[in-house]
Amino acid sequence: MALTLYNTLTRRKEAFEPVEPGKAGMYYCGVTVYDYCHLGHARACIVWDVTRRYLQFVGYDVRYVQNFTDIDDKILNRARLEGSSMEEVAERYIQAYFEDMARLNIKEADEYPRATHTINGIQRLIHELEQKNFAYPAGGDVYYAVRQFPEYGKLSGRKLEDMQAGASNRVEVEDLEASKKRDPFDFALWKAAKPGEPAWESSWGAGRPGWHIECSAMVRDRLGDTIDIHAGGADLIFPHHENEIAQSEAVTGKPLANYWLHNGMVTVNGEKMSKSLGNFITIRELLDRGVDPMAVRLFVLTAQYRKPIDFTDEAIQAATNGWNTLKEGLLFGYKYGSQLSWTGNPANLPVSEGGHDNAVERFQAEVDDDLNFPGGLTILFELAKELGKQGNILVHQGKTEIPPEQLEIFWHNLVDLSSVLGLEVSADEIAKLQVETAASGGFSDADIEAMIQQRQEARIAKNFAESDRIRNELQAKGITLIDSPDGTRWHRN
Repeated sequence: MALTLYNTLTRRKEAFEPVEPGKAGMYYCGVTVYDYCHLGHARACIVWDVTRRYLQFVGYDVRYVQNFTDIDDKILNRARLEGSSMEEVAERYIQAYFEDMARLNIKEADEYPRATHTINGIQRLIHELEQKNFAYPAGGDVYYAVRQFPEYGKLSGRKLEDMQAGASNRVEVEDLEASKKRDPFDFALWKAAKPGEPAWESSWGAGRPGWHIECSAMVRDRLGDTIDIHAGGADLIFPHHENEIAQSEAVTGKPLANYWLHNGMVTVNGEKMSKSLGNFITIRELLDRGVDPMAVRLFVLTAQYRKPIDFTDEAIQAATNGWNTLKEGLLFGYKYGSQLSWTGNPANLPVSEGGHDNAVERFQAEVDDDLNFPGGLTILFELAKELGKQGNILVHQGKTEIPPEQLEIFWHNLVDLSSVLGLEVSADEIAKLQVETAASGGFSDADIEAMIQQRQEARIAKNFAESDRIRNELQAKGITLIDSPDGTRWHRN
C-alpha cells in the first residue's frame, strides 16, 4: 500500500507523490515566540515530528523547515509590559522552545527561518504582488486585494459572498473608516511604522511585515515555489493558510503546496484551553509535575491526528500506563539479551512463520493510511506485551516459551518502530537498568517487586512452600527480604 495523506485542499485522501522522486519538502508553520509553548503546540510539534520521521523511515530524503514568527503585536505587547525589546522577548522564548522540544524528544528541523531574517524576501514578494495588481499601497501600508484572486477560499471552503452576508455592516463600515483598505476582506502585507516599534525601511516607508506574507516568503526562500507538504494546526486554515495561498500563487502561478495537512486542536476537560478559564497548561508545567515526556508523546499519538483530543488527568494516566508497558518491552533486550545469548545481529536471524516478525510490514500498512499512528501503536503494544510476558516467564522458570532468536527479532522490531514514533527510553534509564541487573544477577527493581507480589499472593493462599522458594531464589541473587506489619521491604546485599 502506498502512503496516502488527507489533503485539506481537496478534502480527500491522496497517494503521496512528491515533486522530486525520493525527496520530500515539508514546511510547518511554527510558533509566535512571545510565551512558553502549551499543550496545543506540543501536539502539533509531535505530530509533524513523527510525520517527518515516518517519511524518512519509508525512504524519503526529507527537508523539514519550521519558522519562528519573531515580529508580531503579541511580542511587542510582551516587550512593553516587561520594559524590554522585541528581540529580547523573541530570543528568550526561542530558547525556551528548544528546551521544551528537546524534553519531548522532538528532532530539530533542518532550518528555522525567522521573519526578521527574511525581510528582503518579504519585500520582494510584496513588490511582485503590486506589479501584478494583487496589492496596493495606502498611506504607508500595503494591502492584498482579495477579490483579485478568484480562487480565494479554496482551502477553507469559504466563499466571500457568504462571509460578507454573515458579517455585520457596522463592523465593515468601522473597519473601512479605521483603515485604508479598499475592501473589508483585504489584509495587510506591510504595516506603516508606529512610534516606538521596530521598523524596516522600504519603498512604502518605514514599517514591518504582516503575519501572512512572512510564511509565503519563508517557504519560497527555503523550499521553492511549490513544496510537497505544508503543515500546521487546523486553526491556521483560515485565514493564515488561505492567505498564504493567495499571496504565493498570485505571484508564481503554481500551487504553493501539493498537500495541506492539519492537526486537530487540544481541549482540556472538554473545554477550549485559555488563560481566562485557568486551564492553560504549558509543556514545561506539565513535565515539571513529573509527567514522563514519553507519556505526553503517547497521549498525542493515540488520537487520529486530524481529530480533536481532550486532555484529562485520566487520559494522561492512561498514557503513562501505556508508556510503562512499552518501556518494559523496550528494556527487554538490555535486561535479558545476555541471558538469552542473543547474537546482536538481527539481520542474520532466521524468521519463523507467523508471530510478530511481520511487524514492520503491518506497522507500515497502518501508518501508510493517512498517518494512522494509533494503528501503528497497536503493533508496538503487541510486541511489548509479548516481550513482557516472556520476560516474566524467564524470571520465574529460567527459560522462555518463544525461542530466544525469535524474541530478538521482536525486540529489534519494537525498538526500531518505537523510534519512528519518537518513543525512546533515555540513555540514563538504560544505564541505570544495566547497573541494577548486573548487581542482581539479571533482576531489575521491577522484577524484584513482581516476585515479592507473587510471594505475597502465595502466603495469602497458604502456599508456604512457594513463598519460601521465592525468598530463597531472591536470596541466591543477593536480594534480602524483610517482612514487617507494614509490608515487605528489600535490599541488595
